[in-house]
Parts: sequence; structure tokens; C-alpha cells
Amino acid sequence: MTAKTHCDFPVPFAERRTDLPVLLVHNIDPRWGAKDREESRVAAEALDAALRAEGHPVTTVKVAKADLESLLQPHDPDEFVVFNWCEELPGMPRSEPLVPGIYERLGFTYTGATGAALALAWDKPRVKRLLERQRVPTPRGCVLHSPEPGDWDCYPAIVKLAEQHCSLGVSSDSVVLDADALRARVAHMLAEYGGPILVEEFIDGREFHVTVWGDGTLHMMPPAEMTFVAFDDVRDRLCTYDSKFLPGSRHFQEIQLALPAELSEAELRDLERVVTGAFWAAGCRDYARLDVRLRDGVFYVLDVNPNSDMTTETSTTYAAEAIGFSYGALASQIVNFAAVRHPRFA
Repeated sequence: MTAKTHCDFPVPFAERRTDLPVLLVHNIDPRWGAKDREESRVAAEALDAALRAEGHPVTTVKVAKADLESLLQPHDPDEFVVFNWCEELPGMPRSEPLVPGIYERLGFTYTGATGAALALAWDKPRVKRLLERQRVPTPRGCVLHSPEPGDWDCYPAIVKLAEQHCSLGVSSDSVVLDADALRARVAHMLAEYGGPILVEEFIDGREFHVTVWGDGTLHMMPPAEMTFVAFDDVRDRLCTYDSKFLPGSRHFQEIQLALPAELSEAELRDLERVVTGAFWAAGCRDYARLDVRLRDGVFYVLDVNPNSDMTTETSTTYAAEAIGFSYGALASQIVNFAAVRHPRFA
């Protein structure tokens, strides 16, 4: 993986408070394997340490049971900004959208997206409809509940789960070149995961992961390009589940990250217009990462990730470093965005 340490993007925020008390809320499910629990613990400790290094007093709440409300009861909402790193209530799959509602009921101000935006992000077809309504380019798509493709006639196509995150089920076999391959892949996905299934036109072009952030006025961080030069087969030129979670796999090893991506000024302006439009259309807040592909001069939004992964080795973190924000400064700035909504710290 390659990443530059500086670029010509402006630093958009001149001042921020580093004395704001932070309640860092993160989840560790006791049912996870030991490796996953350890990785989560280490990531939370790194974020805690980074915020402290900036000057923030930090109190950490480890969510190891579903009763988040009782874990928050000892803490005064007027005294903290919550850094929401709780991706799921233990034992409750897909409960991420419930977490902001608990904060709101208890009167806490928190970072990142609302529950409504997090719920929307699970519904990829609905996100696509909202993007289309706002005239944000996104690949042509349809939803299937059976292997029969109906009148779909656009190839290559990519087959995804319509209501999942983290590229679950995405592999080289997800890219199909004809109707027979589409039927076979949809049948496999339905048998393995259930439906519904999202079929999209596969945009065979350059791919960028772009972080957008701000508290009213949005700014685009330097785009990170995921490069597929090692792959000749069109079916391999994508970010798979393995590329994110399976060290040693071919996609994990051979997909490279170039940051900042080489784009002209005109392309950067077009990209910023597209990603900020998608940010607003999907109801994001404070920060989000957009997955985008460029083909024939058009930037297509593939996915919108509110409260995107912000551990130490992500495109968001590298992009922030490129404009002079350390890991702690990045997290501190996001706390400052949320503080604008706080009854005392605004």
C-alpha cells in the first residue's frame, strides 16, 4: 500500500477546541472470536490515546451488552460529546441505527450520522433512488428476488446483497458477463445469504474512496485511488470482501492505494460536486466516505458510508494526514463538528 504524506489540498478548518470532554462509546460483542475482540480493543485504545494526546479528556464506555442505556446512565449529557463508535448492540444484528436514538433519548450530543441516515445506508436500492432524484450519477441497477433476471440486459454486471455492509458476499464471481452467469450468481447469493439482491451495471473504471467532512460547509479530503493494475480480468477489478478482511489473499495483497489520486483540477471539481451531492442526498453528517468510479468522464457513486471506518489504517486517516491532520486531530475535528450541536459547548 502506498500513500503520500502531503498534497496541495487546503486545510479547511482554522480553529478547534481540544478541551472538549469526550465519551468514547464502542462495542465489543462477547460472542466474537478472540482475534476480533482484540482488534476492536486495540482500535478503541488507539482512538482514546489519540484524542487524549490532543488534549481532550476521554471517558471510554465499552458496550459488551445490548443495554446501552444503562451503560450511559452514570454520565451527564451536559458534560460530554459522545464519539459514536458503536456499530452494533451486542447480540442484535443490524442494530447500528438504534444507537443514535438511545443517545437522543438520554440527551447526548454525538458525532456522525443520525439513526435515520444509518438505517438508510443499509437499504442500497433506496439510496440509489435518492441519488438519482438528486441527479447524482450512480450505476444503473435493479432488485431481484429470484434468479430470473427479467429484462436486465446490461453486462458486465455486478451482483451484491441489497441490504448489507462491508462487501459481504462480494468476490470476483460477483461480476458476471452474461445472463446465464447472472442467474447462477443470484441463485448462489440467495441460497447463501437470502435476498433481496441488487444487480448493477459494473463500471469498469478507476475507483476512488473519498471522504467528505464538515459541519455545514462540506470539504472533500484528497481522494484515494484503489488501483487494479495487477488484474487483467475485468472480474477481478473490484474491492472484494477479501481485500478488506483477509490478509494474504490476492486482492488484499495486490490492490494498491494511491493518495492523493492523480486527477486534473476539472476532475476534482466534478468529483467534489458529486460526492457532496451524495453526502446530502443520503443524510450524512460530520463525515462520510463515498466509493466512486470514473468512466468516460463521469463519476458514479457506488456506495455511501456514513460513520465510515476511521481506524488508523484507512483511506480516511491517510487522506487526513495528507492535509496535515494527525489521527488525533482528525478525531478532534469530528468532535468539534458535533460540539456545534451541544447545548453547552456550541
